[in-house]
Amino acid sequence: MLDFTWKVFKETGNIDTYLLFKELEKENGDLPEQTEELANSDLPIS
Repeated sequence: MLDFTWKVFKETGNIDTYLLFKELEKENGDLPEQTEELANSDLPIS
């Protein structure tokens, strides 16, 4: 679910999708390495 939410955010740049991603990430207690990997991905430029 996190991958899907991140991909939607990456494609749309929608802040609500990003906030959903962060909430899911917090609930799942994901490892920092996964978050860091996503942080280094290309973000869409609007």
